Amino acid sequence: MNLESVKRLALLFPGQGSQFVGMGHALCRESAAALAVFEEADAALGFSLSRLCFEGPEEELKLTVNTQPAILTHSVAAFRDLQSRSPERLEGAVIAAGHSLGEYSAGVASGALSFAEAVLLTRQRGRFMQEAVPPGVGAMAAILGLAPEVVEAACREAAEDEVVAPANFNAPEQTVIAGHAGAVGRACERCRAKGAKRTVPLPVSAPFHCALMAPARERMRPLLAAAPFSNPSWPVVANFDATPHSRGAELRDALVHQIDSPVRWVESVRTLAREGVDRALEIGPGNVLAGLVKRIEKGIAVESYGGPA
Repeated sequence: MNLESVKRLALLFPGQGSQFVGMGHALCRESAAALAVFEEADAALGFSLSRLCFEGPEEELKLTVNTQPAILTHSVAAFRDLQSRSPERLEGAVIAAGHSLGEYSAGVASGALSFAEAVLLTRQRGRFMQEAVPPGVGAMAAILGLAPEVVEAACREAAEDEVVAPANFNAPEQTVIAGHAGAVGRACERCRAKGAKRTVPLPVSAPFHCALMAPARERMRPLLAAAPFSNPSWPVVANFDATPHSRGAELRDALVHQIDSPVRWVESVRTLAREGVDRALEIGPGNVLAGLVKRIEKGIAVESYGGPA
């Protein structure tokens, strides 16, 4: 991998939570390449994901089974638009990373996985993750203003034979925890006692990226095994080990492991910096990742692109 060029660009792809009604609509009005991606998603899924993204209703878009393919589709549509209309913005791309679901978008952009395969996989991933834990049994919460090792200690102390553990290491002092609802509540109390500025319950439908997702991992394993993966055009940093992977088989394995493993986003961004990245472009809905990157590595200049605005 040659990182000696003047432009050392990382492509970043957002995960669940960045969806909104209207996502991709303005983009598709201006870009034939983006519209083709939405049309391909509709054909692959057998229903109008486009209409759901463009018009809602919001409650249906927020269902995990819909949210995951929706964010993938918008992200890939924005990437294809850049390729067709502004390829200069992608010059110098040497590595990619995605937050949770965004790892599928990174795989498509890198050429490791076809979009049609990815949109079907993310639809099933969303379904399996939702079905892994009955409604109300699990919970997630964001812990703000506390070091990750302190959050981990609070989770161990609060578990009491239930599951609670860090799920997303998003920023140096922002860690999301997941597990059984009671254990998450106890861990939040422990974190506040240890000096957390805030603990914020998250409006999610399941406790993602913790041991309770093991059934979803095992249901996804054969689907991913059957999907054709190619070696990517550039390495993709995996969530579960924060390591760049350059072989399709490794990316497939990473997508299995990430379902019930924490998202190591802080380590992933630091990996990008060690790999020589000095610019990053977040591609897809929202700008959450841009904000996180600025808090993790101030030496990486980051922009977001999701449409004409």
